[in-house]
Amino acid sequence: MGRSYIFLALAIIFEIIATTFLKKSEEFSKLWPSVVTVIGYASAFYFLSLTLRHIPVGITYAIWSGVGIVFITMIGIVAFKQVPDLPAIIGILLIVIGVIVINVFSKMGTH
Repeated sequence: MGRSYIFLALAIIFEIIATTFLKKSEEFSKLWPSVVTVIGYASAFYFLSLTLRHIPVGITYAIWSGVGIVFITMIGIVAFKQVPDLPAIIGILLIVIGVIVINVFSKMGTH
């Protein structure tokens, strides 16, 4: 089970890299950012598939998407000057709270 969380962390890292470079690829018109995007997403889904051997898909996806949203938002602020407004911040906080509730209180993760 411990390795599954390492695989999940790698999936998240590759997804964050891929999404960041997707923006930089300018609709796949720039070669190297496009290459990084494709390799990043392929790697992310590979590691995500390894995660699913031991962690239920709902739990996996909640963590993957929740952590990804937070980090991509932070990257958007720093790298692309995309500052979220209050409703966006509240929405992101609700997603984070949801991921925490699922992981702390749900019995789904014990299957």
